[in-house]
Amino acid sequence: MTINTTPPELPRVTTGPLPASTKVWKAGTLHPDIRVPMREIALHPSAGEPNVRVYDASGPYTDAEAAIDTATGLPRPREAWIDARGDTETYEGRRIRPEDNGRDGASGKLRPFPRAHAPRRATGDRPVTQLAYARAASSHPKWNMSRSARTWAATPPSPDRATAKASARRSRTT
Repeated sequence: MTINTTPPELPRVTTGPLPASTKVWKAGTLHPDIRVPMREIALHPSAGEPNVRVYDASGPYTDAEAAIDTATGLPRPREAWIDARGDTETYEGRRIRPEDNGRDGASGKLRPFPRAHAPRRATGDRPVTQLAYARAASSHPKWNMSRSARTWAATPPSPDRATAKASARRSRTT
């Protein structure tokens, strides 16, 4: 049996712009330092329509200015926000085992990721999930959710609004 002792190559990552579109950034309203990625899609000139902007979930891989290095990983812009909340702590965690990467220890098909980030856990008795923060209307740079919007959404319709809606439904059916 021949054992391969050559270290595996790092995976190749497809990067660069997507065809017929441009990555653009929209500054946040409450936090202008947060930029929302958008994709401006060029329509054919015969359409006579302006270009279309949509949310871009492709991450930094389609950003021409991003330096992608699979050995160091992606930047962690949320780290400072998480630290500032003060409701989590880092801990050592457990050692990464070969089965965590879908392989047995002898195959050597995957190179271990060279940079390990310490896991986090809650320090208090409250959950630290997006849902818990949204329910608490927590001020968080990632979410531009205002208390007034949450209050409006949680307020049941007034009797006058409910009556008007019922009347409108009845008039459509007759």
